[in-house]
Amino acid sequence: MIIWIASYPKSGNTWLRALLSAYFYTDDGFFYDDEILNNIEQFPQKKHFKDFDHNASLAGDTSRFWIEAQKKINLDKKIKFLKTHNSLVKLGPNQFTDDQNTLGAIYIVRDPRNIVASLSNHFEMNYDESFDFIKNEKKFTYDYFKKDDYSDFQFISSWEKNYKSWKYNKLFPIIFIRYEDLLVNTFFEFKKILLFIIKISGNQINFDKKKAQNAVSSTSFDKLSKIEKQKGFNESVKSKINKKVVPFFHMGPKNDWQKNFDRKFIVKMNDLFKENLEDLGYKV
Repeated sequence: MIIWIASYPKSGNTWLRALLSAYFYTDDGFFYDDEILNNIEQFPQKKHFKDFDHNASLAGDTSRFWIEAQKKINLDKKIKFLKTHNSLVKLGPNQFTDDQNTLGAIYIVRDPRNIVASLSNHFEMNYDESFDFIKNEKKFTYDYFKKDDYSDFQFISSWEKNYKSWKYNKLFPIIFIRYEDLLVNTFFEFKKILLFIIKISGNQINFDKKKAQNAVSSTSFDKLSKIEKQKGFNESVKSKINKKVVPFFHMGPKNDWQKNFDRKFIVKMNDLFKENLEDLGYKV
């Protein structure tokens, strides 16, 4: 059965996967390099559909096989984590997942005003383009470097639709974590996540305080940024402008919407996200 590590892009998904990978896939809880992240793969991606008759040149055609691909993943009847940015929605008649394939989910949400700046760096867009990106209810992502190949298609929708689709789902249990809370109280929030995993997995594992502490200490922004500078990082993308690698760990905790944007742009974001910000407990 699948436990989803879900989020909108640039919301802390990689950091959360680093924490979980260090805890569950090492002996001591320390995160040494990004190879550990390979234990938590992304869904959907091209390899999940190689046995299905999909049209790679048609965006979204792989959605017809979302459930069948998950059934195949679950054939070993083991609990596994999968990362996704996909909205928990139907695309046409095609449901992203169901309670027959999913045990539960961890969703990490982030203040959308800070996501705008992160998207701008990651996808090399100006702030207005990033703002349009985050508002787009029809937004999907794929491997932009593969021409006419949408096999890695993910339907992310808008930031609002994405988080609401997971937060208010009735299919399976979910723990909803704010990136900002994980940043300020990392050990406490991570312990909450681990206890949630233990609960939904039927207490098949125990909480190990020392491993959790090691995972937290070895996955700080500075530590992960240092690893990227020394060894590179698989999550990084190549620039569409000059083909150089765009650093994945950009601003991290220093990303502050109140300092990034002028007053006019802040007002525009606050007007759009006001109800969402209040719903999530963010300052307007």
